[in-house]
Amino acid sequence: MGIFDKLGFGKKEEKLQEGLEKTRAGFLDKIGKALVGKDKVDDEVLDDLEEILITSDVGVKTTLEVIRRIEERVARDKFISSSELQQILKEEITGLLKENEAGRPAEFDAELLQKPHVIMVVGVNGVGKTTTIGKLAHMYNQAGKRVMLGAGDTFRAGAVAQLRIWSERAGVTLIQQGQGADPAAVAFDTVASAKSRGADVVLVDTAGRLHNRKALMDELGKIKRVMGKVVEDAPHEVLLVLDASTGQNALQQARAFSEVVEVTGLALTKLDGTAKGGIVIGISHEMNVPVKYIGVGEKIEDLQVFERSRFVSALFEKNIPSS
Repeated sequence: MGIFDKLGFGKKEEKLQEGLEKTRAGFLDKIGKALVGKDKVDDEVLDDLEEILITSDVGVKTTLEVIRRIEERVARDKFISSSELQQILKEEITGLLKENEAGRPAEFDAELLQKPHVIMVVGVNGVGKTTTIGKLAHMYNQAGKRVMLGAGDTFRAGAVAQLRIWSERAGVTLIQQGQGADPAAVAFDTVASAKSRGADVVLVDTAGRLHNRKALMDELGKIKRVMGKVVEDAPHEVLLVLDASTGQNALQQARAFSEVVEVTGLALTKLDGTAKGGIVIGISHEMNVPVKYIGVGEKIEDLQVFERSRFVSALFEKNIPSS
């Protein structure tokens, strides 16, 4: 059981199902039509399945890997009925999703945790980065952790004010210097304050510009260096926030940011408003980075810890039995 499990953040099957309704409806409907009149998985079924996965924004590379694995099972088992296909799909997709270690006890054990635990949050403007920080701060706060936020997105007008509102809603402390301030200076002050006050977790916002990768690299590199001077090995996590509704564009953003900074985890937002939830599978597989959190609604408690088995079950099933 992880740090957030006792609060129910990892067990909201009903909310997760609602959030994936659009993706699931399109996905299962297409599969159902492809299997009409079929009693076994043949080349035609596999061709149809390949098209379904690609149009569900799973991505070409990941889709081909799924098809390859199914073909191997068909060759090995000689005969696979169409009724078995969904279960096989669930197994193979689950296997492709990188395991998420977020919320595991060891990560937050008092003797193992580098205190404060510093998380640098990155992502382009408009993906829900600031909102995700606020919701994540709420999750940590509800789990009994002392949380501090750093308003490091000093470039975008209104970003600091927006984060201030979320800090108040989450009931956590915000360190800010206002629009136009040096982001690295804000990060330094935030981590230094967190260290002196005995905070457990620090979430540092950053600018969402991607038009100039060299400038972004220089800026994020500077932020990382100054935080590392205050707390050893900080930041301990680099969380990339992506808008799931943008589909393959989200994957392109992930690739771009991975060239700039070492991303350790992903947060996929706005899953409840899109039929492109398959992008979660493609991004995790292609980037070899775990999806740590998913957003399935607008409320402050609608950020969930990502659990691959629950996600895949919600993608294929309308009713998930409570565990």
